[in-house]
Amino acid sequence: MQVLHVCSELFPLLKTGGLADVAGALPAAQIAEGADVRVLIPAFPDIKKGLGETKVIGTLATFAGHVTLSLGFFDGVGIYIIDVPGLYDRPGSPYHDQSSFAYADNHRRFALLSWMACELALGFDPHWQPNIVHSHDWHAGLASAYIRARNAPVRTVFTVHNLAFQGLFGAHHLDELYIPREFFQMHGLEFYGQISYLKAGLFYSDHVTTVSPTYAKEITRPEFGYGMESLLLEREMQGRLTGILNGVDEAIWQPRDDVLLSARYDADDLRSKAINKAYLQRAMGLDVDDSRLVFAVVSRLTSQKGLDLVLEALPDLLERGGQLALLGAGDAVLQQAFLAAAADNPGQVGVQLGYHEAFSHRIIGGADVIMVPSRFEPCGLTQLYGLKYGTLPLVRRTGGLADTVVDCALENLADGTASGFVFEEATGKSLGNAIRRAFVLWSRPKHWRHVQQHAMGIDFGWKVAAQEYLTLYNRLLS
Repeated sequence: MQVLHVCSELFPLLKTGGLADVAGALPAAQIAEGADVRVLIPAFPDIKKGLGETKVIGTLATFAGHVTLSLGFFDGVGIYIIDVPGLYDRPGSPYHDQSSFAYADNHRRFALLSWMACELALGFDPHWQPNIVHSHDWHAGLASAYIRARNAPVRTVFTVHNLAFQGLFGAHHLDELYIPREFFQMHGLEFYGQISYLKAGLFYSDHVTTVSPTYAKEITRPEFGYGMESLLLEREMQGRLTGILNGVDEAIWQPRDDVLLSARYDADDLRSKAINKAYLQRAMGLDVDDSRLVFAVVSRLTSQKGLDLVLEALPDLLERGGQLALLGAGDAVLQQAFLAAAADNPGQVGVQLGYHEAFSHRIIGGADVIMVPSRFEPCGLTQLYGLKYGTLPLVRRTGGLADTVVDCALENLADGTASGFVFEEATGKSLGNAIRRAFVLWSRPKHWRHVQQHAMGIDFGWKVAAQEYLTLYNRLLS
């Protein structure tokens, strides 16, 4: 089985979110299970720099200009890069400039990613040809449409990491991008008069997956479907929609081996976690006191992530003696509100704007509770990292959060399945109730330790997900 993953970011070479973590871990996990797997990605500066030496596979003329396709290897995974400096050699993120304005030619930049996936499916590399093309999020959504239009001899899988981002562009780009006119209709990639790269992936792929079983059900409903719910419900009824839970790359997220921590620890000996807590408290300007319950947030600061709820519940958290350490960036109003909270509550609230991979390990290793109060969450990886590090997740019951965290209700504590704190409604009051329950458990150190140890022992490795995807591919190929 030869599998091509098509994506726009890849950890550790280039990361803006959880998509990079998945694209960086899943191919290696599938290779370990016996598949022949490669990745296709634009030659963004960080990708080229991290990949190093590459071999040119070939060149060709496309709607986006002259393209060079090269192949390199990173940690045993073959990486194809699409080298068009005029499109990809730019500062800023893969999607927008340094002022956070989306690039005006994103329609062409990411259509080319999909076009080259189709070229590989048609045999552009004479030494390697996929029989499964697995595309990720809207950036690669057109791959399945091009493959259908050009009758490439492959099966296609499209994974939705976040349905909220849809890749909408004007219909006047159809001819420029070599999209067949007959594809621009309701039963195709048209969405309210625009081209939807996301809908192209949903409509033309042989199978659609999401990154958790609960999210796969949620997106068939109007409140989560962003206008795609009818199509997704149809895919579900056809047996063509599956939720496969993301995993944790244990080579990176493992507290007993994590060199980014001040001190390493494991479930059998949690004493060194206190060293990490003291480091975190000092680094964030918090009062250094092991008896204080430290809540952490590592997140984009957006309403989707429920960070306004944290602000609403914060006064009660602080009144109970808790502390908050926050790492993130995003909405300017939320940023200012958290900075103001830190200024008003020295020693109890610490805020660092931006994102730093190394510091995220230190926060998750040092905190007692990691908060993920999202309004919706396709999978979520932060709560999985929290479980792995004995930093109990406090989450809203939605998407992958519902699939991975078991609430510390009395019956779950009694049977040993509890692993965190779960609340139902997207309100400050509901979050506040969960925070209060965290304080109650914290006051019973023996029970807290038992929950920590159970959480750290749950297997969320990539092996299970890799096997599920390979089973799906085999079904499609048969």
